[in-house]
Amino acid sequence: MKNTRLYGTCTAIRRYKSVQVLAGRRKKSNEKIIEQVIMEQYNQYYRLAYSYVHNEPDACDIVQNGAYKALRSSHALRKQEYAATWVYRIMLNEIFGYLKQPKFESYERLREERGYEAGYIGEEYTKIDLQRALDSLPAQDKVIVTLKYFEDKKLDEIADILNENISTVKSKLYRSMKKLRIKLTDEPIHTKGGEGMI
Repeated sequence: MKNTRLYGTCTAIRRYKSVQVLAGRRKKSNEKIIEQVIMEQYNQYYRLAYSYVHNEPDACDIVQNGAYKALRSSHALRKQEYAATWVYRIMLNEIFGYLKQPKFESYERLREERGYEAGYIGEEYTKIDLQRALDSLPAQDKVIVTLKYFEDKKLDEIADILNENISTVKSKLYRSMKKLRIKLTDEPIHTKGGEGMI
């Protein structure tokens, strides 16, 4: 009887160890895939972060922290074919976490951001207006516009990244675009059929 228990215990230990070995292999495999995704799409992650923080060092910090968190938690990736979407979510969470932190900025930096330095031309003002209009959108809406028009993502990819229904993504995108048009033009926008002005 004692031998049977010992054998059962040894079998359980062997099974546990084999599961651990497989999990270790899966983690190493996930790490390689995640590392590859990060290296291939680093510039996209950087541009996405920069579009929110408007500061190179902060954008770099966000991407580095996001990459570290993605690699550190690579064992949580269930399906390797969704690695790119999974890393995008981590980067977005890192961006939103950064935006929630209190910020301390210097007076000179604020003056530069607001365009008080010499040498600005008309095109720069347009960029500033567009950036301010984008910044006025809620964070979730800004993500959709940024991914669609600045990162050239398809709506179904955006829906996967945000874990939202594609219909929800479409309606948020069209609503956001309408808000941007209103902010960027001085003329009122007419709705379909001339029903009224917005």
